[in-house]
Amino acid sequence: MLEPSLSAQLQQIYRDLPVTVVLRQRPSDHPKHAELTTMLEDVAATAPEKVLHRVEGEPSPIPAFEVAAEGKPAAILFKGIPGGHEFTSLVLAILNTAGGGKRPDEGIQARIRSLKGPIRLRTFVSLSCHNCPEVVQALNLMALTHADFVHEMVDGGLAEGEVEKLGIQGVPTVISPVHENAQVSVGRASFAELLDALEERFGSEPSSAASTAPERDPYDVLVVGGGPAGASAAIYSARKGLRTGLVAKEIGGQLTQTVGIENLIGTVRTEGKKLTADLLAHLKSYPVEVLDNRRVETIENGEMKTVRLAGGETIRTKALVVATGAQWRELNVPGEKQYIGRGVAFCPHCDGPFYKDRDVVVIGGGNSGIEAAIDLAGICANVTVIEFMAELKADRVLVDNLKKLPNTRVIVNHRTAEILGDGAKVTGIKVVDRANDEERTIATDGIFIQIGLAPNSAIVRGLVDVNRFGEIVVDEKCRTSTKGIYAAGDVTTVPWKQIVISMGEGAKAALAAFEDKIHSA
Repeated sequence: MLEPSLSAQLQQIYRDLPVTVVLRQRPSDHPKHAELTTMLEDVAATAPEKVLHRVEGEPSPIPAFEVAAEGKPAAILFKGIPGGHEFTSLVLAILNTAGGGKRPDEGIQARIRSLKGPIRLRTFVSLSCHNCPEVVQALNLMALTHADFVHEMVDGGLAEGEVEKLGIQGVPTVISPVHENAQVSVGRASFAELLDALEERFGSEPSSAASTAPERDPYDVLVVGGGPAGASAAIYSARKGLRTGLVAKEIGGQLTQTVGIENLIGTVRTEGKKLTADLLAHLKSYPVEVLDNRRVETIENGEMKTVRLAGGETIRTKALVVATGAQWRELNVPGEKQYIGRGVAFCPHCDGPFYKDRDVVVIGGGNSGIEAAIDLAGICANVTVIEFMAELKADRVLVDNLKKLPNTRVIVNHRTAEILGDGAKVTGIKVVDRANDEERTIATDGIFIQIGLAPNSAIVRGLVDVNRFGEIVVDEKCRTSTKGIYAAGDVTTVPWKQIVISMGEGAKAALAAFEDKIHSA
């Protein structure tokens, strides 16, 4: 039974749907079939003339249904009960199937339509995974855009046999049945990253994105990156009356995978997705042209900077602010890439449930590593933390909490040499004692890598100076070594990668660009 407030919200969302949407539920003998029936009936009851529920089609071993416009084949399937985080995926699937909701702009749609079909994708999820809905919703939108694209969400908790057969040990995992169930994507991925992965896997016809994209006048300031630093830079630029654009794979950046935020001054507590929504709302309150779901391919320096995007779009700007943030740092040891999604993971919240009552290793003794170990200790049989340095780097309060847990242990001053497996999944990890070079192997079922962040500076390598860590070198006003190019946030040499610091640095970069514009006039 839907909560009255939720039911009222759905009534508002669905009352003006331009076409009728049918929820076609498969017959099933599964014990949870009735639960799915109740959910779909309740959703349909919020707009009985616009959303219909029917039980028809071939029987399914687990609860399953499809979402389709009346009289049309379905592009969106659900195998399981889309509760928890995935309920939003169901709500949006209905809205988007009817032609409502927000669609990607024409440039992105052109890239999607250019993909070579047929495209058949299945995304295995966990209902506790906060990264899974983003992937499900992105692929659902693509399926509705492309003429020969079908996407199915699969609840791994109900399809345990399939999960085991396919060797899935992390979510979200996207597989392609037309490529012998090859993995297309594992773990969190933005809309832009998924589109890149599909272009690589399926190929594309010559894209019409460049020809369909509107001709844009040059910007005074173009910001690359949609996290706290990028949003701040764009807002401050617009406030100065500068023609401002923002290009990003996604708005929010690292915020989209941050659960709780308690150190943003003036805000006692918020969630990453909530802060992301706030950033977008703030951006939209100013004349900032937001070009999301884009990937920058090249940047050419000159009096006017030329930024070329995947799909063929080209943008020119007088000043460029690079705020591309950072990504999870990898170990770069043998076996790591081979076993991603099959024992190697980066998100304990998403993938922890796959290791219930099993042994896991957490690599990294900073705050993220110890927080991960504490979380996993409540799920797993045993948790081993491996730290490179001679002592843990995490806050004392976290270390003290870890020590209270009976099923955890800490190994310090060890480096990871290799991740071991049997070809299908992880079986252990080889570590070396840095004090005496003694090598040993630890048997484990899963490895969670939590060793910090690596800057996303590849697009400006060769244009600006970077340090040995790949961070862009900036001065006190966020100027780089190249005139007209500024940088802010986690991608730079500024210490302490914090949201509040990134916001301030973004503001500084915008103000520096404005100052330089005034002085050059």
